[in-house]
Amino acid sequence: MTEEAAQSKRFTPKVPIELDPPKDDPISQEELAKCNGTDPNRPTLVAIKGVVFDVSRNAAYGSSGQYRVFAGKDPSRALAKSSLKAEDCVPEWHDLEDKEKTVLDEWFTFFSKRYNIVGKVEGATNT
Repeated sequence: MTEEAAQSKRFTPKVPIELDPPKDDPISQEELAKCNGTDPNRPTLVAIKGVVFDVSRNAAYGSSGQYRVFAGKDPSRALAKSSLKAEDCVPEWHDLEDKEKTVLDEWFTFFSKRYNIVGKVEGATNT
């Protein structure tokens, strides 16, 4: 088994999840910020490297959940650093060490196997 196949298997959910085809609809920073888990009429969204995931069905991202600090943001830096600090919940990650970039890529893989991709943050660079 290749390393990539092993990693893919490692992040596969125990219970299969049917995901919708990914969308690349533009989502503004303002709209993303409104989708922070506090408004029951809006989805709860988290962006990673500019790609927006709908995490609504996971209460951990809701208004009282343990990962609420990530909701309505692109917390790429915080995920890469394994941080729950609000000040780390920013999209800037290009200056991180390779080890942290690998952690961020693993989080992206984890999310992409569990949550629908609903768009991209307007103006975000994800390379």
